[in-house]
Amino acid sequence: MAVAGLMGYAYTCPDMIGGGQYKSFINIDADSFDQALIVRSAQVHALMPMMQFSVAPWRILNPENLTIVKETALLHEKMGSYILEYARESAKTGEPIVRHMEYSFPGENFTECKDQFMLGEKYMVAPVVTPENQRAVKLPKGTWRDDLGKVHKGGKTIEIDVPLNRLPYYEKIK
Repeated sequence: MAVAGLMGYAYTCPDMIGGGQYKSFINIDADSFDQALIVRSAQVHALMPMMQFSVAPWRILNPENLTIVKETALLHEKMGSYILEYARESAKTGEPIVRHMEYSFPGENFTECKDQFMLGEKYMVAPVVTPENQRAVKLPKGTWRDDLGKVHKGGKTIEIDVPLNRLPYYEKIK
């Protein structure tokens, strides 16, 4: 997504949530595949310009995981005007909507960072992309408020717990 944005394709979407083809999900037993993968995929997409499912989540997810995915879709909807603002800005300036951390914070050693990204200038997203329910988050310099409302001083790395129902993201407040 970061490369697509730099190439001028700012309003795009990563591969569909769930990946694969619709046929892959026909008559699937909800207990026979990794539902957490669908949930985490939806969380990554929630703070991207677009969300697109390869299969209707209510057809494959148990009620608990379906609730989490619905919440991610509602987060995407909540951020809709912000995303559209950056889509308009991108059309004028060529600046990407989804930005690599090094692009947004040059010289702060984010060159190798592959699991965090900026949504516009205001939000840093740190989704879980591994099977663990915890992760390290490298905060850029400044002051950041996380998705739980906690304020963090940047310029350091923090360790956080990330249960399946949480998508860590941080709003730059200074």
